[in-house]
Amino acid sequence: MCTLASVPTPDWFSQLLGAELSVTQVGQLYEHYELLLRWNQRMNLTTVKPGPEMVIRHYCESLFFAAHLPDDEVSVLDVGSGAGFPGIPMAILKPGWRVTLVESGQRKAVFLRESTRGLANVSVLSQRIEDVAFKADWLVARAVDPAQVLLNIPRLAPKVGLMLGEDDFSSLQANKRIAWSQPVRLPWGDRKICVYGEVPRGT
Repeated sequence: MCTLASVPTPDWFSQLLGAELSVTQVGQLYEHYELLLRWNQRMNLTTVKPGPEMVIRHYCESLFFAAHLPDDEVSVLDVGSGAGFPGIPMAILKPGWRVTLVESGQRKAVFLRESTRGLANVSVLSQRIEDVAFKADWLVARAVDPAQVLLNIPRLAPKVGLMLGEDDFSSLQANKRIAWSQPVRLPWGDRKICVYGEVPRGT
């Protein structure tokens, strides 16, 4: 990562993230947060207000999503990564995972490369999802059309994880190619959930 190690992590940031992260992990997340604020002044990476709202919406939700992924060591394609969510917090929480951030926007891809320079388990692909040519264990996404994501299952991965609204998931359940686990509700309101599914073997 672009080094901001001399910038101390404020208590409010650490407290919002919770107690299950190491000092190093919290510092890496805050480094990304600081860089995001700076770059967001020049380009539209997020419209979420800086401060606690941004930390909860982007970092806490992404960490929650990663913590409930049912596998231990996996390779992940984060489609439409944007400013790096959920992929970057996932990679920081789970350094044994191999996370590829897929972002078709060239300027956003530049930000992703700059903000992950110190994360050995992260790579960036500046491509559209339909042009990605390698396979991972999991395809994950948020703020991306879920139907578009599912079109690439199982071509890009046999398993899929999504952060989305309850109503959006209701429409996806008609897709019988995917066996879905029980949705996990995000604890910050807004009727948002994490869902995880896979294509059954032999189909």
